[in-house]
Amino acid sequence: MTVLIAYDGSDDAQAAVEYVARHLRAEPTVIMTVWEPLLTQISWAPLAAAVPVAGRIDEGEQYEEEKQAERLARQGADIAAKAGLSDVAVRAERGGGPVWAAIVDVAEELNASLVVTGSRGLAGARSVILGSVSTRVLHHAHRPVLVVPPPKSDDEG
Repeated sequence: MTVLIAYDGSDDAQAAVEYVARHLRAEPTVIMTVWEPLLTQISWAPLAAAVPVAGRIDEGEQYEEEKQAERLARQGADIAAKAGLSDVAVRAERGGGPVWAAIVDVAEELNASLVVTGSRGLAGARSVILGSVSTRVLHHAHRPVLVVPPPKSDDEG
């Protein structure tokens, strides 16, 4: 079976990758980053009616977004390798809706034995409006989900 780790480049996502490497037995692992063209995000967001769309994103811009997501997924795989995971693949997935839905869909496709996310990511204001990606994955995935909390800071003791 496969462990699927959602990776967005945040400190919490990095902590999730490192946690898996330290605490789970070795299984094939997929580090996944979801990318979405800006117009796709706007089209499904609840506030879409209030956001004017000026222009169109061309294929070159979408290609760059995809390449950026692939680089980000490779960054996560490098962290996994440095932490001791050996069988790691990367996946940059184009989302057609919410990020959590893409994660759940890929987990089903891979028949993942476990889905791992950090507790917070880089979603920012979207997270406030749409809810946490990790919370949505937890409630919609039909398989075990591990939400790794952020590492304690030095100030927290």
